[in-house]
Amino acid sequence: MAIPVLIIGRSGSGKTYSLKGFNDFTDSIGVISVEKARLPFKSSIKVARIPKYEDSPSIQTAAQISQARYSFVERAIKSAKCKTIVIDDSQYLLADEFFDRAKENGYQKFTDIALNFRNLIHNINNMGEDDKIVYFLHHSEDDGAGREKVKTIGKMLDEKLTVEGCFDVVIYCRDQRFYTQGDGISSAKTPEGMFDSVEIPNDLKLVDDKIREYWGLNGGGANA
Repeated sequence: MAIPVLIIGRSGSGKTYSLKGFNDFTDSIGVISVEKARLPFKSSIKVARIPKYEDSPSIQTAAQISQARYSFVERAIKSAKCKTIVIDDSQYLLADEFFDRAKENGYQKFTDIALNFRNLIHNINNMGEDDKIVYFLHHSEDDGAGREKVKTIGKMLDEKLTVEGCFDVVIYCRDQRFYTQGDGISSAKTPEGMFDSVEIPNDLKLVDDKIREYWGLNGGGANA
């Protein structure tokens, strides 16, 4: 199975900037951008933007647009030759579907929004790609008790699923630094011994190497 990894933090905290560590290993990483078209630094890393399915004559409803977006992401992950994939701003998969379906009455849209995102995580977990790591770069928000959690839409993902529980590795980004364990502020967690310290540079290449070393995975930037 492929390995989904969650990187959470507020906008501007340094999540996307962490990709700069791959500048010398650009063939080892692929980026799927949900919202932005460019990286926040000069790089030849390839960025695939999700198409504007709103303009497709064969897609008629907002629900179909969302399904097309998720299908594009899954196809891109499966077909990628590189073993490190980043979904940049993955929270916009939730937000874009919410806004596209804002005029729909009832709770069905919230159920669909939650189910689509949950299925993406589960489908990645079930992919036959043992050495492929998929990073979700995702905004965080206050949980109401002063703790940072994954930003979601509605209550279903929070109350019925707990998104962080679907990931073995959750890293929190704050002030251009990564945190590998929870400190009372975040829901960060990593397996025992994977990282030498709680606070590390916000360098996704470093994280990728550590994960591959810990689980004995091939195909990452260290082997490029």
